[in-house]
Amino acid sequence: MAKFPKDFIWGVSTSAYQIEGGWLEGGKGLSTWDVFTHTPGKILNEDKADVACDHYHLYEEDIILLKNLGVKAYRFSIAWARIMPTGYGEINKEGIEFYSKLIDLLIENNIEPWVTLHHWDLPSALELEKDGWLNPAIADYFAEYAKICFEAFGDRVKNWITLNEPWVISVLGYSVGIFTPGRVSTTEPYIAGHNLLRAHGKAAKVYREQFKAIQKGRICVANNCDWREPKTELAEDKAAAERSLEFLLGWFADPLFKGHYPESMVEKLGDRLPKFTEEDIANIKGSCDIFGLNHYSTMYAQNIPETTTNADLHAIGGLHGDDEVLLTADENWKKTTMDWNVIPWGFGKLLKWIDNRYDHPEIYVTENGMSCNDIVVNEKVNDTDRIDFLHSYLAELSRVIESGVKVKGYFVWSLMDNFEWASGYSKRFGLYYVDFNTLERIPKESAKWYKEIILKNEI
Repeated sequence: MAKFPKDFIWGVSTSAYQIEGGWLEGGKGLSTWDVFTHTPGKILNEDKADVACDHYHLYEEDIILLKNLGVKAYRFSIAWARIMPTGYGEINKEGIEFYSKLIDLLIENNIEPWVTLHHWDLPSALELEKDGWLNPAIADYFAEYAKICFEAFGDRVKNWITLNEPWVISVLGYSVGIFTPGRVSTTEPYIAGHNLLRAHGKAAKVYREQFKAIQKGRICVANNCDWREPKTELAEDKAAAERSLEFLLGWFADPLFKGHYPESMVEKLGDRLPKFTEEDIANIKGSCDIFGLNHYSTMYAQNIPETTTNADLHAIGGLHGDDEVLLTADENWKKTTMDWNVIPWGFGKLLKWIDNRYDHPEIYVTENGMSCNDIVVNEKVNDTDRIDFLHSYLAELSRVIESGVKVKGYFVWSLMDNFEWASGYSKRFGLYYVDFNTLERIPKESAKWYKEIILKNEI
């Protein structure tokens, strides 16, 4: 048995668009995902999140689930369009009241709120009228929205995540186009990513200068990263694995912790990679109090030979081969229903890489989990694969902590099954099974297992 530190934070995560529903209620404006899901051909089975898990109406019931689970913290996101229907200008008091009641009830039940300000659901007006994340002015709109949230909730919220997975917004939204706004480009992902970083920097500056001294909270970004293992012992494949990590995590974490983009990106992208102003660097560098990490998978990485054609590069991945890395997997690796590889040792290697590269930050695993083909039998869900996944990843996490890496908390994705973006309702990540016809929540065996781990604080 391996024990976790006494102050270790056990939690679960969700996001507003994936669970809330109430898409036209309470004064909420439309988000880009509302528009995207109502566009034929964008989502598997034409699924929509108009109702989703109906958390907007059932939040009190869901907090009971959290209390029964025994978690110390709950990470959820605020829908920007529920606070500001157009993303700027008028404030929606009903939206403020909804999240305020949610936060109060969490605290009453001894559950610490961890709030994400933006989990992909940009107000549609900002996309249609202002060009969304391609417009440099988006950073100021975001900072104003963040300020409203700090003012309304910061007396009770002490952990803020400005952005969830900016890499996904940039690449899946602006490079391959399978996520909103559905654009395909070789230049726009870097413009969007640049403005996402600037938006975080401006919001963090507002918090540092106007709220931190009084509210005494922390702020960070939740970046996603899978581990890249060199395919061979060749120097070029080791360099390719490092470069792949830099294009995936370093793209956003290097500016946050070092004040500049990775050299590999500067070298390979040239003028396609925007440049920070001195003001940008002052806002961004050192702006994260902790390191938020979402982790799900591992891949082999190898250098692409010089003989590879441009067409081959385009077919390799989300950034059209810009990193010049070929990713593959071992055919014997176990996979989730998202086709992601289950490799606990990759999780450990990534945490050590982060610890070394970013000067030993406090790390919180803000997402980790597994999608399974969960089935209800006699009102039970026997999800042994998910239990095995969580056990192996937590065991690896314990070993990493024992080695000296400062991992301070772990959040399972997700509390309950939900709308899984382009996959609709076909993928199940939750500790609670949701029947999307009746909206009944049924605890899976993994929920019972996780509760025991939390109670014992050991694996």
